[in-house]
Amino acid sequence: MIAQLRGVLVEKSLDRVVIDVHGIGYQVVVSLQTLAELPAAGSEVTLKTHLQIREDAHLLFGFSTEAERRAFELCLSVSGVGPKLAMALLSAMRPDELGRTVIAGDVARLQKTPGVGRKTAERVVVELRDKFEKLGIGRREGEAAPRASGVATVVASALVNLGYRLPEAERAAAEAVKEAGEAPLAELVKRALRALTG
Repeated sequence: MIAQLRGVLVEKSLDRVVIDVHGIGYQVVVSLQTLAELPAAGSEVTLKTHLQIREDAHLLFGFSTEAERRAFELCLSVSGVGPKLAMALLSAMRPDELGRTVIAGDVARLQKTPGVGRKTAERVVVELRDKFEKLGIGRREGEAAPRASGVATVVASALVNLGYRLPEAERAAAEAVKEAGEAPLAELVKRALRALTG
């Protein structure tokens, strides 16, 4: 099992990165939250990883924190939730935010994630509420920053990591959040990208 990678970040895209570890390039699927925290290409990075072995592929998923990896693995334990949906949930919410949403039983909030219907959201709440509480993921240590400013910062950071300059990234992120502030994070990044390339 590959539990961690440390190497040079050589390539970034919206949902995956390539990390060179002693001459071997590992393609790693990442959430938007992790992408936003990564430095520029050419920098050394360390990612916690989860390896999924299927008949047709070996897929490596990367996380900036242990809490994000644990939240991903918890999501995979839910009937009907695969890696793609688990990453979508973690792109829409940080692990602590996802934990609070699940513990609160906020099915409507979970449904805002692309691909998550009512039944899946209900299963996530039923099957993960106790697990998130037990691990302490989502336990509130003080009030979080308002969603709009926090989300705009994450969107802008993701755009900067894709090569855009900070001022234009911040402008596009603020515009996307203003237009569709309650949309999932992935949708906000796509809107901001459209504003920058349109």
